Amino acid sequence: MKYSEIQALSLEELKERVNAEVTNGQTLRFAHSISPLENPLRINQSRKLIARLRTELRKRELEATSK
Repeated sequence: MKYSEIQALSLEELKERVNAEVTNGQTLRFAHSISPLENPLRINQSRKLIARLRTELRKRELEATSK
């Protein structure tokens, strides 16, 4: 997901997407601990996407409080 796509999301969609990605990341880690994933880089990609989403969410929260 590109950053421009993240910026286009509404606040509620952003929160839902963060929760979905956190769940997906946990699932990937659990699956990888049981048996190796075919592409273990998906774990890193998932973590980075979660960070991008949370960064945008925090940015919006700061903008709301500064107004």
